[in-house]
Amino acid sequence: MDPYTPRTRTGSRKKNLTLSTKEYHKITDTIASVRRNRHYVDEELVEDVDIRVHASRESGRRRRDEPSFEAERSFVRAPLNSRVVSGTGHRDKGKGKAKETSLYGVPVEIQEALVLEDLLFVLMGIEGNHITYHPDYSPDDDDPLNGVRFVVSPSLDPSLRDLVERILPLATYYTAISSFIELRSHLDFGLVNHALCASMRDMLKDYQTLLSQLEHAFNTSAQFTLQKLWFYVHPTLHTLSLLYLLTTDLTTADDPTADLSSASSSSSDAEEDARNEALGLGGAKLKAVLSEIKTTSLGVNGGESGIAVKGGEVLAILHDRMRNMSGDPAARELYGALLRDAGKPYVEMVQAWIRTGKLADPYEELFVKESKFINRGTLEMDYTDEYWERRYTLRDGSTLGGSSKQHQAGVPPPRSAGGRLPGGACIPAVLERWKHKILLAGKYLNVIRECGIEIRRDSGQDDSEDPSMDDERFYKCIEDAYTHANRTLLQLLLRDQQLIPRLRSLKRYFFLSQSSFLTHLLDLSHTELRKPAKAASLVKLQSLLELALNTDAQGEDAMFREDVKVTMAGSGLYEWLLTVVNVSGLEEGDAADGHVHAHESQKKEREKDKDKDDKKQMLAIEALTLDYHVKFPLSLVISRKTILRYQLIFRFLFHLKHVEQSLLSMWIEHKTAPWRRPMRPRGTGTDAGRQTPQPTPPNDWHLEFENWRKRIFLLRTRMLAFVQQILAFTTFEVLEPNWRKLEDKLEAGKVETVDQLLRDHVDFLDTCLKECMLTSSTLLRAYSRLIATCSMFALYYSASLTKAANSAIAAADTPEGDHTKAKRWDLLRKFEIHFDHSCVHLDCVQFYASSENVSLLPLVVRLNSIKSMH
Repeated sequence: MDPYTPRTRTGSRKKNLTLSTKEYHKITDTIASVRRNRHYVDEELVEDVDIRVHASRESGRRRRDEPSFEAERSFVRAPLNSRVVSGTGHRDKGKGKAKETSLYGVPVEIQEALVLEDLLFVLMGIEGNHITYHPDYSPDDDDPLNGVRFVVSPSLDPSLRDLVERILPLATYYTAISSFIELRSHLDFGLVNHALCASMRDMLKDYQTLLSQLEHAFNTSAQFTLQKLWFYVHPTLHTLSLLYLLTTDLTTADDPTADLSSASSSSSDAEEDARNEALGLGGAKLKAVLSEIKTTSLGVNGGESGIAVKGGEVLAILHDRMRNMSGDPAARELYGALLRDAGKPYVEMVQAWIRTGKLADPYEELFVKESKFINRGTLEMDYTDEYWERRYTLRDGSTLGGSSKQHQAGVPPPRSAGGRLPGGACIPAVLERWKHKILLAGKYLNVIRECGIEIRRDSGQDDSEDPSMDDERFYKCIEDAYTHANRTLLQLLLRDQQLIPRLRSLKRYFFLSQSSFLTHLLDLSHTELRKPAKAASLVKLQSLLELALNTDAQGEDAMFREDVKVTMAGSGLYEWLLTVVNVSGLEEGDAADGHVHAHESQKKEREKDKDKDDKKQMLAIEALTLDYHVKFPLSLVISRKTILRYQLIFRFLFHLKHVEQSLLSMWIEHKTAPWRRPMRPRGTGTDAGRQTPQPTPPNDWHLEFENWRKRIFLLRTRMLAFVQQILAFTTFEVLEPNWRKLEDKLEAGKVETVDQLLRDHVDFLDTCLKECMLTSSTLLRAYSRLIATCSMFALYYSASLTKAANSAIAAADTPEGDHTKAKRWDLLRKFEIHFDHSCVHLDCVQFYASSENVSLLPLVVRLNSIKSMH
């Protein structure tokens, strides 16, 4: 039979009246028969006792005739609650009765008997005759979670009052705990709160059993005294006080009432209140109703944070109380039992996650969060690594490599009291160091399940085991599940999905380790690549790429070539890299976020510079890049972010290859007659040896033209040497050694986790980008000027220089002479001045090699060899 618990809504008590007349008389007769069997004093005081008992029976009959007795809905739940009064009017009447039944002049033995009778009711939360509610207590206004306060009649003997006042806190604790159980059993508070309330309810059953035994002793034993009652309930007082302190911590973790009352009091205005009262819009009653509605809704929904105290936060509070009360063995045992009981649903959710990869968390109590809008369907259309990074995350926003800004955006704010994260975002202290392994174990299994592979449990796992968070078996289960899931997914990627051959194909196509296909592609698509990027045909370029790949592809090189696609970039390589560096600072290693911000900056720049782009269109040769398509789950490793890094390195190498090929073509062109024809001054020839040699005039045209050609040959040679040295350094001293390290690590089995595999792959690409000088804005600006000078000299001015040489030779025999001499020399000097910035580039490389990047030292040696060619 459930005890009576004071409620905040008195209107709801007067509904659903289902008590029949027969049940009413049956219960009241039972109460009367119990009272008739009581003997309060010895035979010497029979007459006095009869008078007082007669008066007591008369008052009992009057109480049975009161209509409020039938109007109580709680009578159905607590039939012994015959003396409970409701409403302010009945409270006054009850006080009058207490005054009428004053204990002044009553013997101490009778007072003790009357107080004992009242205590048996009060300990269940029911008001007695001589122990009544506190004058300041109001069931309508006071929070039931604070418990009901009782006071003893002042006419009670002081020797008895002291002992009764020691026992009365037990009634306050009991009513507060009962109200807490009733409130937290609501569906919105989650499974952990439900399990905690169930465990508390079992403890209260023991308390109610004790009260029933005490009531039996009171009815049957004449030796039952107040001192004996205190002896029996004293141990229970400590237990219920511990439960009461726990409920207070849980209810005040995010108390909305304090802020609500302060806000309402601060915003009160006397004039505005009077106006609202006159218009019928205000008033104390209306405000009280609105305040109750807000308080109730905030209490369920979690106050300021909007999240109720549930899940991991409840367990964290329990663990903190158990740790703080570790010096009290009874408290430690009590809180330990509550923690085991309340943690059972939590442990079951963790075990289901780490064993099957399924997240069964209907009330968001676990610290693992699922983003259901990210699924495998979106992954196949755009294979980003969002599935891996954002499908399943920790609610506290932490990651294995540190906090991330995109994860921090979804983290709820901490509680105003204590700074603890609310709800499931709060991780119990005992699971703090295991949270990443728990997350990864379920994440691994989830990926395996998405691949259509059945997840089998280990034979060593026993379903009958029910470990708790203080059991070593639970943590051994987490470690075993993490190892099993990690090993299974790694085997799936490395063996079944052929990850290492995939990475080798990426190295071949994007790092140009065997670039014969690129030479064929440039030869076949020479005409198409000269067009603007928007006018070039991707279909034609794709067919030419497939033809070039099929020409020399044999054995392992022929694998996965159908996954390579041609695409066009939206901006120039160096403009794009400078945008990324300026936004995020790739020198500091934050490349991932930089690419995202660079996309946004690039869109804005496209909108602003749209007119400029129309006037100066980028050629297809400058925008050409490759793309690579893979399916799930390889798309977790070869994600869009990693493909973007591969594309940056490919465009860098491709530009170098193209400039090198253009300079070599220029060298071939310089083998033609205008460049190789010998030039002799006048008066020299076959008969010149017979004459006296004449000094060469300083302005002789032939000598000047010869010097001009030699200067062009020297500039071309220096440019070609610069490009070849950069290309050799990039391929042989950056890409190849770093690739060997990654390949050896994968083949030797040194990669133990999938996250380590992802980190090693991204670190490999970031290292290559850094050592290729693509992450430093200073080096990038100096290098981009040099390579642009070489490209313009070889691509755009090769034909112009040949035409100028032919014009100079043709004009040499005319009387007017060569009028283009100044123009020729002016053009040459401009290119020489621009390429002399290589000294600035060399100084920058030397500085970074000595201060930040030691791997650039071999490049310093290579560039110094070019410097000697002046």
